[in-house]
Amino acid sequence: MRSIEHWIGGTSVAGSEYATVYQPATGQPQARVALGGQPEVDRAVAAAATAFESWSEMSLSRRTKVLFRLRDLVERHEDDLARLVTAEHGKTVEDARGEVIRGREVIEFACGIPQLLKGAYSDQVSTGVDSYSLRAPLGVCAGITPFNFPVMVPMWMHPIAIACGNAFVLKPSERDPSAANLVAQLYADAGLPDGVFNVVHGGKAAVDALLDHPGVAAVSFVGSTPIASYVHQRAASTGKRVQALGGAKNHAVVLPDADLADAARQITSAAYGSAGQRCMAISAVVAVGPVGNQLVELLTQEASTIVVGPGDQPTSQMGPVVTGEARTRVIDSVDEAQKAGATLVVDGRELRVDGHDEGYFVGPCLLDRVTPEMAAYQQEIFGPVLVVLRADTLDEAVGIINANPYGNGTALFTSGGAAARRFVRGVNVGMIGVNVPLPVPMAYHSFGGWKASLFGDTHIHGPEGVSFYTRGKVVTSRWPGGTETFRSDFHFPTAS
Repeated sequence: MRSIEHWIGGTSVAGSEYATVYQPATGQPQARVALGGQPEVDRAVAAAATAFESWSEMSLSRRTKVLFRLRDLVERHEDDLARLVTAEHGKTVEDARGEVIRGREVIEFACGIPQLLKGAYSDQVSTGVDSYSLRAPLGVCAGITPFNFPVMVPMWMHPIAIACGNAFVLKPSERDPSAANLVAQLYADAGLPDGVFNVVHGGKAAVDALLDHPGVAAVSFVGSTPIASYVHQRAASTGKRVQALGGAKNHAVVLPDADLADAARQITSAAYGSAGQRCMAISAVVAVGPVGNQLVELLTQEASTIVVGPGDQPTSQMGPVVTGEARTRVIDSVDEAQKAGATLVVDGRELRVDGHDEGYFVGPCLLDRVTPEMAAYQQEIFGPVLVVLRADTLDEAVGIINANPYGNGTALFTSGGAAARRFVRGVNVGMIGVNVPLPVPMAYHSFGGWKASLFGDTHIHGPEGVSFYTRGKVVTSRWPGGTETFRSDFHFPTAS
């Protein structure tokens, strides 16, 4: 069986124990991944700390040359990365390829780091005195990333951290770890010095070792809200800078003046793409006024035509969920919603794919007449389940969204500009789409939610990513010996 090892200091490092990596479409083992802990984290942080000393002094020109080469290598190996993701995650190859492209866009953003790190200069703030500011790297930074985007989410972190002059230790999900190792090899091929980028595989032991390690200056995390809260508290308690992105319950509000057919198509794609295993997936629809019945009929038609199958088959539109446990959780959530009074309009619980009886497949599920008190609405199911709520007015729909503990993403479908403006200003959510169901910001904006969807002060990638991976210095300088005279007094200095 193929072994997936750690990548530390520019070389592959074997593990002392391993876990099985499964093929979600078949349910069969396909590889084994090393499980790291304190010793491997210590070794990776030591390698990163050593590499940081020289990398942080590397010129911006030389750093960007590495990033430009990495960008080209990622594009060249786009299909290789996508197929690794499909084999271990289960999503379709086209969906995985889109993930790689969105990750590459962050590398492209990081290639502009000379402009992004420009400081400010103030001449003659006092007689013979100048002042200027700059951004300095932090040191060793760590990224702890989820299974659902094994290429894109890490690329939200490490290209910017490394461009800013930091060294990086990545702890990817042990469910789909292979892409991280290929990215490490591409970094090496791009000319990144050994130790600047490291990969430690594993579970909780590796995570805790990174959170506690005194040599780690900052931690970036994406995952569920309970774990995001844990990561934030534990890492911050040791003085680390932390950005921890949590879970979501993303709403799509549909107004009577919307193009209902278009809204149904867009929402269906956003709900069931990647089997609903996206932090930006639409998982709740709020139908406003009289549109509910017609919208549910259109959503039913769209969901019923989705082709579910192995991700590597070109005809598949939706693959399996990532594990057997995830499949059981999805089915149990639908069962519970029915018992609570929801109407099951589309039932994918018993879906079977020919020749893949052991695969982790569950079909699209659509629940109507869901209320905010039901668990199917309150919980992040993270699977192909879409729930429909009803509201009489836009204000009532906004109230439903704002009462939800999550604040990651939301969308409004309407043809009215005034309603859209009220919605954008009124919802307490970090990322908003108007007739766009997946409002994932481009790399030159920052990604992140509000409320229980974010722990920490900064969003990820974009300008806030640069701020997170650097800290400011302000220098006030004077050079004696010129024509100016400089008086030294015992009182607090003031400009003159």
